[in-house]
Amino acid sequence: MEQSQTHRIIHRQEHPISRAMISPNVLKILYRLKDNGHVAFLVGGGVRDLLLGREPKDFDVATDATPGRIKKLFRNCRLVGRRFRLAHLHFTNEIVEVSTFRGTTTEEPDENAPPSIPGHEDTRQPRHLVSEDGLVLRDNVFGSPSDDAKRRDFTVNALAYNIVDFSILDFVGGMKDLESGVIRTIGDPATRFVEDPVRMLRAVRFAALLGFTVEGKTWQALVENAPGIIRATPPRLYEEVLKLFLSGEAAASYQHLRLGGLFAPLFPGFDEWLARETECFPHARIGKNLEWIDTCIAVGDTVSAPLLLALMFGEYLEEQANFYRKQGVSPQDAIDAAVADFMTEQAPLVAIPHRVALAVREIMILQNRFGRMPGKRPQSVLARPAFMDALKYLRCYCESTGEGSDVAAWWEKYAENKVLPQVAVGREEGGDNRRPRRRKRRGRVTAPSV
Repeated sequence: MEQSQTHRIIHRQEHPISRAMISPNVLKILYRLKDNGHVAFLVGGGVRDLLLGREPKDFDVATDATPGRIKKLFRNCRLVGRRFRLAHLHFTNEIVEVSTFRGTTTEEPDENAPPSIPGHEDTRQPRHLVSEDGLVLRDNVFGSPSDDAKRRDFTVNALAYNIVDFSILDFVGGMKDLESGVIRTIGDPATRFVEDPVRMLRAVRFAALLGFTVEGKTWQALVENAPGIIRATPPRLYEEVLKLFLSGEAAASYQHLRLGGLFAPLFPGFDEWLARETECFPHARIGKNLEWIDTCIAVGDTVSAPLLLALMFGEYLEEQANFYRKQGVSPQDAIDAAVADFMTEQAPLVAIPHRVALAVREIMILQNRFGRMPGKRPQSVLARPAFMDALKYLRCYCESTGEGSDVAAWWEKYAENKVLPQVAVGREEGGDNRRPRRRKRRGRVTAPSV
């Protein structure tokens, strides 16, 4: 195995990681690769978290075995990815990502791709491909463990656990930064952020999640390159936004995003609205809502993607819906229009899936329905797919504003008992035997003309 001038070995007695802390499935992978003559390490965030005394969400493995070789060794392997070829090993309750050590750049074509036809132009893709502005489009160059560590994003994510002697390998000074609580890019930060703009979001997420400080040059490069975050693909940005705000440190992530200049390019209309006051009051609910989300996650409560987005942008959507209502649009159509406008604006930036947009709309629509207790057919409200998320939204609203607690308590009791509590009811609950009108089917979120 290659040695380098910065190569440091932290022996077993010098660190707290033991095999008992590692998933049995991951240990099987490491030992099978080792027994078949390959070098294999536990790498990335799993090593970082174990050293910090945190429970890793997942484990990643890096090896000198090529993707094709991994597939031959493991029947439960599926090869994924085009930008960088990865192996996903599927177990009953876990998926482990196995990657081949990445190396330096090359213009040679990918040897695993189908060969070109003799006498014709070679159409195979190069193993490393970069756009004119520096964005890495393809990266299937294999190398040594040292090369692989230096190709990772941050020093604290480049530590490797060696199953052979249970030592930790540090090629880039990751242990020092881990002990100092510093997020630092490997190599020139501006170049690394241009190669992959999502690294800026990852820097924010790790700083918020771990309570670390972003190193000075790394932070300066992040601020300078923040407008370029939208060079990443909209679907990928959506996934990264979910990771940020469902990490358990949503409030801190939000502050880092705004301070670093990343929030405005991702959500321009919403950011502009945040800078304005409504009726002489600043828009402060988002901060309180994000703190509420963090509290839920801390106690093990589930926060879905639609609920997260509704809590983040709900006040904004409510105000936009009020604009439509002043034009004579019905309350439900006004919500439809507000959500449609927002999703249309976000589509080229952060691509929120249509099914999620529909669920956000349903959460917002149910807020109007909750105000009628019991109203017509309360059982049907309970059966709505978004009911529990809508009720959580209402509870958060109550705790953030101090209003509506009686409404939330009524629906929570009704949901718990599934029996209508004794309340004063009029004609609409029991005295009207007329057949209800058939509900029109609602399709894609579209804005009404006003």
